[in-house]
Amino acid sequence: MALGALLPPLSNPRPARGVTPEIFLQKRIDNSRMCRVGDPRRNREMAMFAAAMLALLIVVMVYAWQHFSAIEYGYRIEQLRAQRDTLIESNRALRLEEASLRDPERIDLLARQMGLASPEAGQFVRLEPQLDPGMPVLAQVAPAAALAAR
Repeated sequence: MALGALLPPLSNPRPARGVTPEIFLQKRIDNSRMCRVGDPRRNREMAMFAAAMLALLIVVMVYAWQHFSAIEYGYRIEQLRAQRDTLIESNRALRLEEASLRDPERIDLLARQMGLASPEAGQFVRLEPQLDPGMPVLAQVAPAAALAAR
């Protein structure tokens, strides 16, 4: 099928207007010397809108700051709790180790392996510090005999 059969017959799209030709004149307008007069009511409305938006922004920022601070503090609390639990468990293990190391039977066995023996009567002497009469004396536990004499 030919393309020409599908198109309508060509006709003059613009009817003739008569004898006057079409002339388009270009008019240049210079608005450089004009200045716009401000509307005080509109300026006041824009200032109020800007103040309201600024207040809303401040409220949203404070809320976001508080929210993220609460989340951060929650993470920090959980971290410190885990650290505390670890330290408690470590402390418990150290106390058990200390108790096992202080066992008198273990100490006696180690002493005998090193060749040490229990002291005989009269083998040890307690040394009391020699005090000058002019020196200040720190608090001491008085012997039971001195307490009974009072």
